[in-house]
Amino acid sequence: IPNPLIDYKTFQKIVADSASERETHRLTEAQFIAAMAATNAILLDARTTMRFQMRHIRGAVNLPFTEFTAASLANVIPTRATKILIYCNNNFIGAPISLASKAPAASLNVSTYTSLRAYGYTNIFELGPLLDIHTTKIPFEGAEVK
Repeated sequence: IPNPLIDYKTFQKIVADSASERETHRLTEAQFIAAMAATNAILLDARTTMRFQMRHIRGAVNLPFTEFTAASLANVIPTRATKILIYCNNNFIGAPISLASKAPAASLNVSTYTSLRAYGYTNIFELGPLLDIHTTKIPFEGAEVK
């Protein structure tokens, strides 16, 4: 069934072409914290606004994944070469409501990375490990944070 606004073949190509690059752009906790301190980086939280308001990494901007468009991304990310830091629910344990785990293959990091690539963003880095919110050095803020 033809639909020029759905292109699964290009999606598959983006996934295949960026697989090795993505793996080299996964950061340790310490590397992620250092990257957060850079003034030229955007810390993007693509979770729902509700979950973002409950708990998010301090300094993150929220643009829910379902709201990604060329215009909405351009409003949050200055250029396609801007360094973008991403994280998702599956990077953390200990906050089962605000950071509810997804199926590993449905991790928001995977979808976010691929979508940013589809929109032409090329400088994407992702928090790699699974961290406990009670012991991580990454700072949080939001209504759920005491």
